[in-house]
Amino acid sequence: MIDSLDSLREEMLARIEQSGSEAEIEQIRVEALGRKGRLTLLLRGLKDLPSDERPRVGEQLNALRQLLETRLQDRLQIVKAQQKEKALREEFIDVTLPGNRGESGHIHPLTLVIDEIIDIFRGMGFEIARGPDIEDDYHNFEALNIPKDHPARDMQDTFFVSDGRLLRTHTSPVQIRTMESRKPPLQVIVPGAVYRHDDDATHSPMFHQVEGFMVDGNIAFSDLKGVLTHFLQRMFSEKAGVRFRPSFFPFTEPSAEIDIQCVICSGDGQAIQQRYCRVCKGSGWLEILGAGMIDPGVFKFVGYDPERVSGFAFGMGVERIAMLKYGIDDIRLFFQNDLRFLRQFG
Repeated sequence: MIDSLDSLREEMLARIEQSGSEAEIEQIRVEALGRKGRLTLLLRGLKDLPSDERPRVGEQLNALRQLLETRLQDRLQIVKAQQKEKALREEFIDVTLPGNRGESGHIHPLTLVIDEIIDIFRGMGFEIARGPDIEDDYHNFEALNIPKDHPARDMQDTFFVSDGRLLRTHTSPVQIRTMESRKPPLQVIVPGAVYRHDDDATHSPMFHQVEGFMVDGNIAFSDLKGVLTHFLQRMFSEKAGVRFRPSFFPFTEPSAEIDIQCVICSGDGQAIQQRYCRVCKGSGWLEILGAGMIDPGVFKFVGYDPERVSGFAFGMGVERIAMLKYGIDDIRLFFQNDLRFLRQFG
């Protein structure tokens, strides 16, 4: 037994000294000290020795185990230090080289257009107002001269929530809320998101509008035309065609729709490799504004005397303006988060 211990000691110490990797050191540990290791088996064999030899042999076996454990740990530290030194020597990094520049984000094209609209109207003395996205039936319809049996409700494609609540179909409810809490004179625009059950190349279930209105003692349709003409000339080229068409809205009388010449097809209704321009549907024009003089019935809902005040209101679709401004033929591109599209507006 003693001869076997001396042989095992010399063999293991020599192998430990020659080991050059963590895996090799672990292999030696398992072979010598593992559950089925050579030294472990010798310890289990103590019971087969004569009782007078067990203490002396057991002492030597334990001493050898402690020696091997110490030498293995020491060698492991040396090997780790050698590997670290080698990595530092071979994996040299030149810290003076320029790093990889991260990609910067950009303002969304719709936000760019909304900010530009706000800047133009602020220059004309308008202030900004906001309102809730979830509205009640009264502010979204009834106070705007749209009673429950009015056919205009069928045109709104409304998302109803519960208990008479709904996702606002336009930003006009903020006009009512503002007039309820304040007295003329008023010059206000209301940018915000609106919701309708509609989805195609020129419509989205969620889109953005800018409502605007002016109320004072002697506001005329000429004031409306002057404000919107100035806005369109600032927003688009002065050469772009603009037209006012008679229309109908329950909350304005008289009413008009304002069209601008389609910049996708240059107003001729034709598109490249298409039978007709799908943005203007071949008409050469695209409606971007609805406007008119505020109906006296609306003034009565907010406690204004229509004999003493008058005003106009208008509403525009931000997406349609952005499509015309940037030459985009599908409104859905604004909401798909395609980086190839968004990077163009950096």
